[in-house]
Amino acid sequence: MAKAIHSMIRVLNEARSVEFYNRAFGMKMAERFDFPDFTLVYLRNNESYFELELTINKDRTTPYDPGDGYGHLAISIDDLDAEHARFEAEGLAPRKIVEFAPAGTRVARFFFVADPDGYQIEVLERSGRFS
Repeated sequence: MAKAIHSMIRVLNEARSVEFYNRAFGMKMAERFDFPDFTLVYLRNNESYFELELTINKDRTTPYDPGDGYGHLAISIDDLDAEHARFEAEGLAPRKIVEFAPAGTRVARFFFVADPDGYQIEVLERSGRFS
């Protein structure tokens, strides 16, 4: 069965956003990945393992317009290859499977699919931090 695990938004100021979500919803930093061009911050509270992923693009200096700030819903599943094949058989047009390993260590294995309104959904293999 599918399990919702995180939703992503782009933010301009990491400290300001982390502080807001902590104050507003009791969300604390669960994990942080710093890469050369961007940082990923995962926030959650004790109520759920569902997380909010903040993406901070290091070269961005102007606020995001929600119309151009990319975001997605993430769902984790046990067998990524079987689910990808099922999506193809159902005519759901999944994009190719990606292995995300920017520093040589695999962080995630996933594919994206769009819903009928164009909302992007990341389908992640259950492993590592996405178990």
